[in-house]
Amino acid sequence: MVVFQNYPNPFNPVTSIKYDLAETSQVRMDIYNVRGQLVKTLLNQEMLAGTHSVIWDGKDGQGRSVSSGVYLYRMTMPNKVLTNKMLLLK
Repeated sequence: MVVFQNYPNPFNPVTSIKYDLAETSQVRMDIYNVRGQLVKTLLNQEMLAGTHSVIWDGKDGQGRSVSSGVYLYRMTMPNKVLTNKMLLLK
């Protein structure tokens, strides 16, 4: 699995996170704030091998726009976890 830097970064209000899977796998993509609190789960399903992308619209799980700042996106698979930073500027 390879997770690329989100684009654009910094972003406002939408960003895309691209990733490659070598094999079909269960994938979860979560957004966290810098305090480690879960902001939103973008993806939690089995994905086929290949290149994929997921979009985050800068909103939390209740559909509210989040404030400017640093956020972390974490991709979790059964045997691997990758985390990267992104910056939302309003």
